Amino acid sequence: MGLKSTIESDMKEAMRAKDKDRLRALRAIKSMILLEATKEGGSDELSQEDEIKILSKAAKQRRDSIEIYQKQGRNDLAEVEIQELAVIESYLPKQLSEEELKSKIEGFIAQLGASSAKDLGKVIGFANKELAGKAEGKTIASIVKSLLN
Repeated sequence: MGLKSTIESDMKEAMRAKDKDRLRALRAIKSMILLEATKEGGSDELSQEDEIKILSKAAKQRRDSIEIYQKQGRNDLAEVEIQELAVIESYLPKQLSEEELKSKIEGFIAQLGASSAKDLGKVIGFANKELAGKAEGKTIASIVKSLLN
């Protein structure tokens, strides 16, 4: 069962349970899926990779919003974003721990034969592709930089 149909069935459950917060987050995800599926040249069915990209993008938007709202002292708005982020993350693959991430990136560095800071872009690009949805891009980049410097 694809992400779209999973989201639709979960939306029905949220409506029955009158869970407005979960329903709002699910509607946002469904909207992003529909936009991606109907954009020019897009097919009706998305690949699992596309679904993970959509969910990762939605999670990143929520994290950025939370940070901004907290800086502005708008904890009421930040709380809404935190609730939505929790729903979105429940559909993403399990996030890797710092140690797991570091060991995987060390393997990528060895695999690509990278040895200096000039190989930074190659390693980060490869790691982002391989670890899509399992780790945040900023975290990957910082670990690669620390290992190559």
